[in-house]
Amino acid sequence: MLKYLMMPLLCGCVLLQDAPVDAQEPKVDCKKAEAQMELTYCAEQDLNAADKLLNVQYQATRKATKKRDADAEADQKGANDALVKAQRAWVAYRDAQCTSYGYQAHGGSMEPMLIYSCQADLTRKRTAELKELTGFMAN
Repeated sequence: MLKYLMMPLLCGCVLLQDAPVDAQEPKVDCKKAEAQMELTYCAEQDLNAADKLLNVQYQATRKATKKRDADAEADQKGANDALVKAQRAWVAYRDAQCTSYGYQAHGGSMEPMLIYSCQADLTRKRTAELKELTGFMAN
């Protein structure tokens, strides 16, 4: 009888012990980062920030190309489809280019930082290109 009463308690202890712990963001001052782990983390955060700006600009550029297509004659449509195709190709290019760039430290702890930094740089350049294209579409 005691065995049956203890079973739920034992199972509960196992469940509590195996429960996942909430992941916490590391507290890193990227202006003072020195350790490789910190430098890599900061490079990733830089990429995330650049990617957010790219996504905002991409949506604005898509809006402009859709408007252009809506206002265009039938044989002049296709700006939005061309943009989507170009963006997909650009993402593939960026990722492949930066993987190649990372080979400077392939297999080392610096490799991810090099890849993130490369991706952030190319992402900022692409954001500027999209902004320029949006301006052309408005004219």
